[in-house]
Amino acid sequence: MADVLIIDGSYGEGGGQILRTALSLSSVTTRPFRLENIRAGRRKPGLLPQHLSAVRAAAAISGAVVSGDRLGSTELTFAPAHPPRRGRFTFDVTETAERGSAGSVTLILQTLLAPLACADGPSTLLLRGGTHVEWAPPFDHLVNSYLPVLRRMGFRIDAELNRWGWYPVGGGEVICRIAPGEADHGDFLPNAVQLLRRGALQKIVGRAVAANLPAHIPQRMTDRARAAFSGLGIPVEIEAQCVTAACPGAGVFLLAKYEEVDASFSALGRRGKPAEAVADEAVAALREHHASGAAVEHHLADQLLLPLALAAGASAFTAAGPTGHLLTNSWTIGQFGVADVAIEPGAQCRVRVEPRTWR
Repeated sequence: MADVLIIDGSYGEGGGQILRTALSLSSVTTRPFRLENIRAGRRKPGLLPQHLSAVRAAAAISGAVVSGDRLGSTELTFAPAHPPRRGRFTFDVTETAERGSAGSVTLILQTLLAPLACADGPSTLLLRGGTHVEWAPPFDHLVNSYLPVLRRMGFRIDAELNRWGWYPVGGGEVICRIAPGEADHGDFLPNAVQLLRRGALQKIVGRAVAANLPAHIPQRMTDRARAAFSGLGIPVEIEAQCVTAACPGAGVFLLAKYEEVDASFSALGRRGKPAEAVADEAVAALREHHASGAAVEHHLADQLLLPLALAAGASAFTAAGPTGHLLTNSWTIGQFGVADVAIEPGAQCRVRVEPRTWR
C-alpha cells in the first residue's frame, strides 16, 4: 500500500468539501488517505448522512477498504484497491441515514464525476435524497453552470431530475450518465480552459418553483424577480412552476447568460420567509456577481478546482475574491500533489491551476 496521506479535516473552513475532494482524488490516484478532525468546527461535527453516502459511493467505484465510515465519525481511513470502474450504481441518502434525509445528492455526484470520467467505460448513477437544499448546489446549478464547463473540458455527462427533494424529507431523485472522456492515447485527461472574460450579459432565464404549496407563491417570486430586472434592456424569461414532492419547498433559480461564461444563482424558501424575500435574495446574488466583473461565480470557482487539477494543461479563471471554500479546496488539492493552485488576491482574483504529472 502507498503511504497513507494524513489530512486535517479542520483546516480552513473545515467542512465536508475537504472530505469530498479527498475522496475524488484518492479514487483517481489510488492513493490512500486518513482524514482526522472531520468537520470539527461545525455545530454537528463528524460525518452526516450525505458525507457517509459520498464515502460509500467512492468506495463502491474504487473497491476501497474503509474504516471509520459511520455517522458522527470524526476520523476516516480510505484505501482504494483499484482505479475507478464503470457500473450502474444507486446511492440513497435516506438508507444511509436510516430515516428521511435531505442530504444533498449533488454533492455526492460532484464527488464521483471526475473519477467515473476516468473509468474503463460508461456509468449510470441513480441518486436519491435532497436535490434543492441549503448549503449545497441545487440541481439547477449543476445542469446550468457546472456541467457546461465540464463539457467544455471534454467530460461527457448528462443529468436529469426525476423527483424534487427539499428539506427536511428529501425524497428527490437524480439520474446521471457518465461516459469516459475521449483520449487519443491511454487515459483521459480533461482539456484546460481559460475563463478570464465572461462577455456581455445577453439574457436572464430561470424559474420560481413551489412544491405542495399554493400557485400564488411561485407567481409572486416570478413577478418580483422580473420586476427587479425590468430596466436592464435584455430579455428576462423567468417562469412560475408548481411541482409535487415528499414535503413542501420553494426556491428561485436564475441563470445569467453571458457571451462566454454563464452564471447560476439561487435562493430557497422556508417557513415564515416571504416569497418576495426569496426572489430578492437570488436577484441580489446575481447583481453582486455582475458588478464584480468576474467570469466565474464564486460558488462555481471552488467547484472547478478539482477537475481543472486533473487537466492536460494549465487553466485560469477570474472570480469575485477568494472565498474560504476556494482557499480550502486549493489546500486540499495541494495535499495530494496533483496540481499547483495560485490565487491572486483582490476584489476580482485570478486563479491559475497547473496540473502536475500524477499518473
